Amino acid sequence: MKIIETKIKDLHILESELFEDDRGSFSRLYCHNILKEIVPKPIVQINLSFTAQKGTVRGLHMQTEPHQETKIIKCLSGSVFDVAVDMREGSETFLQWNSVTLTSNDNRAYLIPEGFAHGFQALKDNTQLLYLHTNYYSKNDEFGFLFNDPAIGINWPLKPEGLSDRDKAHSMISKDFKGF
Repeated sequence: MKIIETKIKDLHILESELFEDDRGSFSRLYCHNILKEIVPKPIVQINLSFTAQKGTVRGLHMQTEPHQETKIIKCLSGSVFDVAVDMREGSETFLQWNSVTLTSNDNRAYLIPEGFAHGFQALKDNTQLLYLHTNYYSKNDEFGFLFNDPAIGINWPLKPEGLSDRDKAHSMISKDFKGF
């Protein structure tokens, strides 16, 4: 497994080695021995997301203390424009975002650490994502940001569609917001 750094400290792309033969293929999605330095907490929850329509945007979501979490996201079918936004108080890259396109056959995953908001846009119909989490879902500690907030300035590749009422209702980031 190869760990690829991004322009934002602590945000990584994981690239799995693919082993193929005439029967098919095999790749390792997670290995604690390799990732324990950057994912010191155990994986405690695994979720599956299905997005039916191309252009749909989900996010931006995160959990705050005491339920902050690291996420590892892998595309199982289709393709996504996956975004992480640095919301860490005092970070040199506060409110900056990074994106990666994940597809079902690229052997890559996005490792998003605590303190980052996450969202994605489906680039194909019938897209599935697998999420590995280091904390349990907590409705009381979830937080969201508007997908088109100018303070963040994400350049979505397609016209954003299919937003949930919850995602459309997030507030703009205030000038006094210092992060989490």
